[in-house]
Amino acid sequence: MSEMNKNKDKPWMIRTYAGHSSAMDSNKLYRENLKKGQTGLSVAFDLPTQTGYDSDHILSKGEVGKVGVPISHIGNMQTLFNKIPLDQMNTSMTINAPAPWLLALYIATAEKQGVDKKHLSGTTQNDITKEYLSRGTYIFPPEPSLKLTTDVIKYTTSEIPKWNPINICSYHLQEAGATPEQELSFALATAIGVLEYLYNSEKIDKLLFEKIVGRISFFVNSGMRFVTETAKMACFTELWDEICRERFKISNSKYRRFRYGMQVNSLGLTELQPENNVYRILIQMLPVVIAKNSRARAVQLPAWNEALGLPRPWDQQWSLRLQQIMAYETDLLEFSDIFEGSKVLKDKIKLLKKLANDELKKIDKIGGLVEAIENGYLKSKLVESQTKRQKNIEKGHQKVVGVNCFSGGENSPLINEKDGGFMKVNDKAEKQQIENVKKWKSQRNNKKALECLSKLKRVASSGENIMRVSVECAHHGITTGEWSNVMREVFGEYRAPTGIVSSHISNTKTNESDLEENQNEINKISLKLKRRPKMLVGKPGLDGHSNGAEQIAVRARDIGLEVVYDGIRSTPEQLVVAAIEEGVHIIGLSILSGSHVHLVKVIMNLLKKNNYHKIPVVVGGIIPPIDEKKLISFGVKAVFTPKDFRIEEIMKQITVIIKKQYG
Repeated sequence: MSEMNKNKDKPWMIRTYAGHSSAMDSNKLYRENLKKGQTGLSVAFDLPTQTGYDSDHILSKGEVGKVGVPISHIGNMQTLFNKIPLDQMNTSMTINAPAPWLLALYIATAEKQGVDKKHLSGTTQNDITKEYLSRGTYIFPPEPSLKLTTDVIKYTTSEIPKWNPINICSYHLQEAGATPEQELSFALATAIGVLEYLYNSEKIDKLLFEKIVGRISFFVNSGMRFVTETAKMACFTELWDEICRERFKISNSKYRRFRYGMQVNSLGLTELQPENNVYRILIQMLPVVIAKNSRARAVQLPAWNEALGLPRPWDQQWSLRLQQIMAYETDLLEFSDIFEGSKVLKDKIKLLKKLANDELKKIDKIGGLVEAIENGYLKSKLVESQTKRQKNIEKGHQKVVGVNCFSGGENSPLINEKDGGFMKVNDKAEKQQIENVKKWKSQRNNKKALECLSKLKRVASSGENIMRVSVECAHHGITTGEWSNVMREVFGEYRAPTGIVSSHISNTKTNESDLEENQNEINKISLKLKRRPKMLVGKPGLDGHSNGAEQIAVRARDIGLEVVYDGIRSTPEQLVVAAIEEGVHIIGLSILSGSHVHLVKVIMNLLKKNNYHKIPVVVGGIIPPIDEKKLISFGVKAVFTPKDFRIEEIMKQITVIIKKQYG
């Protein structure tokens, strides 16, 4: 056994995805997790930071510190990494549109620690493409976004040689409903699009380009279908090698290696019988660690209770221990690839490669990555796939234990009445962070800050690389919102296609009894109103998770409602104005960021103020029972959470509400 252990592979990098409330609270969590044996950090930023707003911006209200840590300036970043030597740490930052800025803050923080940036190692996600398709934290149009992406790539390749400048993220594609072949093709199309943009727009010599290709990394999702997911990882490895060799003429095999990190599929975690999620997480982890030839370089696992809310430190520890048991107690790392020669796997890889290559050809035919985003092709395909997945669960074709089968059983002792089974963000955290930002702006050298912002605008407008001036801005106290505002001035803002045809009534014919029943009721109401009832589907605040809203919009259209859906990131005021101007009969709000209490209260008050309080409002999201009661007390007619997985049942309730109000 001792001889065997000598040849044992090193474990993958063990991470948890973490950050909440404040930089100080998150720093404490990071240092505790590192003491428990975590070997790298994965930083979760809050939505204002991800979308380029300071904590004191009007759109940040209710969102500060909810889904990650707020970082508005270098002072926050220094607090976040206090007593964590950055030359000894590998840090992954899930940040996209403002990736150049957060990396600049990280570099400046390292320099204040006395660390040479050449010694930094880690990853900026920096994949703006999947933000247009699934996650929704984009800011700028695709073309300038690609420019900012390549600025980071070029800068890090020459200045921070151990840094991974981009993490092509297929994770959120699967979360948005992507099939395995879509996940493969859309992610690889992104990598192709970024590299072609870089190669065609810049004069880059062959050696440097090879190095850039060698630093490209991926971030993948792993689901419950073990054989399929194992084949998918192998397929990613083979396809990427082929693309690098054939399309980009990369001769060095080291630079063609598929380098990826992984998180398991949070979409598959359930609110009902959440303790079952532990088994799901283990099964989903196996495909990325079990096959040596396609093993992940870094793994981060969600906690069992992420369908309920923010994990507690103990919950994160439990996920951490799962990785450690797999790495240190099993003999997994002592053998070569155990699937080598498997006919089953070989056949599955062959099929997936064919399907993925067919889809890549379609994207090429459309005109490439940017065109496929801007014309809505990629988004519409994801909405279509997610609709099929959802219907299969509703009909029971796709079994989910504890949800649509074997749903009876005992209450979980892991969920106690005191905290509901998850951690709540301190209500004072937002107020404290807003005060911090205001104090920071008042105490810095504002003359120097203005000079830096002017220089930043000049450099961005000229087409030069913005990284060096961004680091300079970071050192002189520029804030996240100020940096992003300059970029907005230069490049503009963007609203991506929703994948939903607004104000359109579906002609769908079906034999589904629930759907037909709802259609008949809506037809009756239409006759009485002498028009089709209209529903506004809204995403207030900064939450970019649009899957649920899109599925509701699709299904509402299918039962005969007119649908108004303008995508993500609306203020409460904008939604109320839209509801009044469109003459809607019901409002459906989708909020998954934890800011539901604040946002819904504002919307209900605005409706009342404008004398439109009779318009019924329903709300969907990750909403604890105690908050559900609060929303009902505001006048909300119904609250839907992940346990309400049957969308036709949701439609039935919405139909009843409309009928009661107008029929």
